[in-house]
Amino acid sequence: MLAVTQGILFAGLLATSFAHAEQPPYQDSDFTVVEKIDAHVHLHGTLPTFMSRAAADNIRLLTINVNYSDFPPLPEQNRDALALRGAYPDRVAFATTFDAAGSDQPGWEQGVKRQLSDALDAGAVAVKVWKDIGMQQRDANGRAVMIDDPRFTPIFRMLEERGTVVLGHLGEPRNAWLPLAEMTINGDRQYFKEHPQYHMALHAEWPTYEQQIAARDRLLDRHPKLRFVGVHLASLEWSVDRVTEFLNRYPNASVDLAARLSHLQLQASVDRDKVRRFFLQFQDRILYATDIACQGPQEDSACAAQADEAWHDDWRFLTGADTLHSTEFAASFRGLALPRDVIDKIYSGNVRRLFPNAWPPPTGRAPPSGRAR
Repeated sequence: MLAVTQGILFAGLLATSFAHAEQPPYQDSDFTVVEKIDAHVHLHGTLPTFMSRAAADNIRLLTINVNYSDFPPLPEQNRDALALRGAYPDRVAFATTFDAAGSDQPGWEQGVKRQLSDALDAGAVAVKVWKDIGMQQRDANGRAVMIDDPRFTPIFRMLEERGTVVLGHLGEPRNAWLPLAEMTINGDRQYFKEHPQYHMALHAEWPTYEQQIAARDRLLDRHPKLRFVGVHLASLEWSVDRVTEFLNRYPNASVDLAARLSHLQLQASVDRDKVRRFFLQFQDRILYATDIACQGPQEDSACAAQADEAWHDDWRFLTGADTLHSTEFAASFRGLALPRDVIDKIYSGNVRRLFPNAWPPPTGRAPPSGRAR
């Protein structure tokens, strides 16, 4: 949750924005006018209140199936994704996934290929691979199964040949390898306290942070044509320099911001201009995303309210120049006041380019208010 404590837009910042976009930055009043796509959510059930809120906020959604014990079983996730897509074809697209368990068993590869082909033919626009590969799966010899294991090569070759986008959550935030007291973000501290199985500081029996990242990079080296999105800022959230190295090394890769924008806000509290330059440099390869998860009627209204708050908070950081505070850390930071054309790419243009058939073409919109704050 963000709080605004002052609202000063410096002349130099305004001049820079004008030079880049020839328009003042968007204002709060433009929020519902601008099309926005949240490219990383997890929706289970019908969620009518949440969907109404998304429509009112002009948000389209990519709901992602994932093999996570906190979520419903994969067949149920697939059923819900298809139902939401059918009920809201102009607003919801979905990504499929597979279970890596049993990957050393006869018939596993053929079964996964068939399952993924069926899901893609039914309308899935991407395939998610998750941290269970590298953090949960072991082979018959007790070795950790990593994402670059040859057993996955036929799967990725098939996806590469189909031109399918792969969403990769591989590894965890670097905070996962730190003691709770040393973590930089309150949300990470809370998550790993509640999910100690993923708090890798407690699990030296699993590969290190850098080994997780290296395995992911070897996968991309092996499949240079793979269309890849490193979700959660490619698990390099703690350093825009590291994300920059990743994007420079892999020209077919993009990153999403899901559940990691607070890490960029923390870096902006120290060097705002550096974070802003990162967004400008990679404006064509950053996807807006939140990682919001909603499960059924018991969470519908609360999730709608929480999503609305998160979507507005993120908008204020990316479009405005106010001084802000977050519940995730103590320091204050200023919004990035990104130019309008950059905002349009991050919020919708880039994801539409990756998934050209996921949602109907955007309709025309009224001219945004042109007065700077």
